[in-house]
Amino acid sequence: MIKPRKILNKLNKNPLLFGVFLLREFSSLIKNDKTYLRWYYYFNMHRSLNLKTPTTYNEKINWLKLYDRKPLYTTLVDKLKVKDYVTKLIGSEHVIPTLGVWKRAEDIDWDKLPNRFVLKTTQGGGNIGVMICRDKSKIDKEKAITKMNAALKQNLYSSSREWPYKNVEPLIFAEEYMEDEHGELRDYKFFCFNGKCKMLFVATERQTREEPFFNFFDEHYNPLPFKQGHPVNPILPEKPEGFEELIRIAEELSKGLPHVRMDLYIIKGKVYFGEYTFYHFGGVVPFEPSSWDLTLGNLIKLPHKI
Repeated sequence: MIKPRKILNKLNKNPLLFGVFLLREFSSLIKNDKTYLRWYYYFNMHRSLNLKTPTTYNEKINWLKLYDRKPLYTTLVDKLKVKDYVTKLIGSEHVIPTLGVWKRAEDIDWDKLPNRFVLKTTQGGGNIGVMICRDKSKIDKEKAITKMNAALKQNLYSSSREWPYKNVEPLIFAEEYMEDEHGELRDYKFFCFNGKCKMLFVATERQTREEPFFNFFDEHYNPLPFKQGHPVNPILPEKPEGFEELIRIAEELSKGLPHVRMDLYIIKGKVYFGEYTFYHFGGVVPFEPSSWDLTLGNLIKLPHKI
């Protein structure tokens, strides 16, 4: 849960964030997605959204929300249904096993779950619908039920008009607990453009810090000189064993897609699928320095409008 003081600090630094809050609160009143995204972009980025001739990365992400609407994308963002799709492409050995599925948190059969597991929601984003359990004997079930039922109400279509989530059925499911040699599960998030990986970021200390570290690299694992949304880890995450396999699978899964972020994990050289992310940071988080917004925007070749 976000602390009130943290919210106030953010509003003091950026009063326009109050506009984001109002948009989300009254999103159901704004039926036109283009109108909503223009305001959403302005309140977050402090400038107008160019949809006619987009050039920057964030502008093109919002263009894709509106004009690249293949029905397949709804399956790909559904964190449960996508497992069958990925299994057919690269094999079940790369898919984390599912332990159970429920419509409500009250229905979770705790007795049948192992000592360590992870709960997720099918339509969740931004780590909101994720709960990690490392010791079932210590879990506060009432708190977990409240958290997961709240996560079922998250609606990325309503809040940022990420339309593939509009028709995803909200469900809770449990997965096997996974941990790498660092005692966590580092995220390797690959930015793929028409099936070619051009860069990635590594998310570290997601479970030990209030704000995780994000370090960006090119496709050869050379550090890139920018940040976005989160601080950079001063201790550079080392190149993982099996990095080439990560690249291969990211490119295999992203074939035919103008742009997608492939989120993967690796444990002892074995790659596991995480999720498809079509709209990195919702297309509304600035780059520092800002010149990288245009540099990365040049990598997206927009398809024809659907």
